[in-house]
Amino acid sequence: MNMAGDDEVWLDDEAGPLIRPYTVNAGRTRPTVEMDLLSLVVTTGKPSPDVDPEHVKVIGLCQTPLSVVEVAAHLRLPVMVTKVLLADLVDCGAVVVWETSTSSSHVTDRVLLEKLLDGLQRI
Repeated sequence: MNMAGDDEVWLDDEAGPLIRPYTVNAGRTRPTVEMDLLSLVVTTGKPSPDVDPEHVKVIGLCQTPLSVVEVAAHLRLPVMVTKVLLADLVDCGAVVVWETSTSSSHVTDRVLLEKLLDGLQRI
């Protein structure tokens, strides 16, 4: 691992730049919109205001519906950080979130986990 002084980038040869997740969200830890791991996210097509590079990545990814957990996997960020980013975009109208209803389909925990694993393996 390469470690640098205050003016240099910290870099892990295998992982890339080392940035604390809270710096992506300006220290915010709670999303303003309720969503779960399987909630689907899709862009609205409305122009978004000036946003951070992470927001631009999300908008690019969500041209077709993706679950919150898939977005987090693509961004390689923790789910809570991703939820805050997604909530920012919902608040400005750039994306919408559709809640999935697992209670009506009686999905068992094992089935849910197998679907999640299958989706992550396809990435």
